[in-house]
Amino acid sequence: MLLELAQWLAKDIRAFSVFNYITLRAALATLTALAFGLLLGPWVIRRLAALKIGQTVRDDGPQTHLVKKGTPTMGGALILLVLGISTLLWADLDNRFIWIVLLVTFGFGWIGWIDDYRKVVHRDPQGMPAREKYFWQSLIGVLAAVWLAFAVPAQSNSEALSLFLRWVESGLDMDLPPRADLIVPFFKNVAYPLGVLGFMILSYFVIVGTSNAVNLTDGADGLATMPTVMVGSALGVFAYVTGHAVFAKYLLIPHVPGAGELTVFCGALAGAGLAFLWFNAYPAQVFMGDVGALALGGALGTVAVIVRQEIVLFIMGGVFVAETISVMLQVGWFKYTKRRYGEGRRIFRMAPLHHHFEVGGVSESQVVVRFWIVTMMLVLFGLSTLKLR
Repeated sequence: MLLELAQWLAKDIRAFSVFNYITLRAALATLTALAFGLLLGPWVIRRLAALKIGQTVRDDGPQTHLVKKGTPTMGGALILLVLGISTLLWADLDNRFIWIVLLVTFGFGWIGWIDDYRKVVHRDPQGMPAREKYFWQSLIGVLAAVWLAFAVPAQSNSEALSLFLRWVESGLDMDLPPRADLIVPFFKNVAYPLGVLGFMILSYFVIVGTSNAVNLTDGADGLATMPTVMVGSALGVFAYVTGHAVFAKYLLIPHVPGAGELTVFCGALAGAGLAFLWFNAYPAQVFMGDVGALALGGALGTVAVIVRQEIVLFIMGGVFVAETISVMLQVGWFKYTKRRYGEGRRIFRMAPLHHHFEVGGVSESQVVVRFWIVTMMLVLFGLSTLKLR
């Protein structure tokens, strides 16, 4: 929005041409989201409290969490609000990737909103049933995966449509250009062609899987927020170099025209996350809820697919991965032992993983900060793949 205004003013005042630089607009998007978040945060918290949208706490969870009962939740709406405002103000709205990322982000946010609303307003402990939630997540994930399968290899929307028609005419059997291959980090020339269906399947699991992984991590004050900010910022770096033909060629990564504009979105995401962290840091004044966690995870997964860094996302989001695996192992082992021995047994004291440490006597703030440190190291390791090949 502001880019179009700056470009119009630049016809007479050359100084406004500086807004064509993605790096400047990414920085301004970060600051805009941060400023709006800090300004609107108290009002959002008051509104949530007035609507009696308070957090419910598991009785079988860490006892230290019982004092959080009644704290306003669904605060992820604040993140989505300022993320949307900042992106619309500073991003190039003609860019084909900006809209798909926004649609996926707000689509998953809508699912989380309904789930949270049923839990805290309708007092339904189940919220949105798992099957219903997974259905809507899958629907958004499939639609995004199908669109990205043709948008990523193409250089424009018209070329994406042309690729789609060629795929249909070929009997659903067509190879994609090399820029759509699965990139293996730390190796110069190791990439695996996925084909259209392979690309769709991988994209689906990355988007839906990351959304649920971030949601599982969101169980302590600030635990999911800061890793999301760090991973999102790193993906912004990947987006910038992937969208820059010279840098992409030098770093031996695929050049995806238009992907650089996602740097602005990632900047807005980082600013929105930091603003929310101001109120979400221990002891939290507001919780993110599914509306924020599902949306942010979906956003990270979609950006990673576009910039062709699915494996690097797996590395940088190691905390999200560990939390998810801990739940899968816990549930799987409990069901297996109950069926085999008649009594369910556990691997961890409690899942997800952060609760395991809390129940073991580690304070919540220590767990959160240590998970932040681990994420920081993993993000730096992921960024090193840009050069170490």
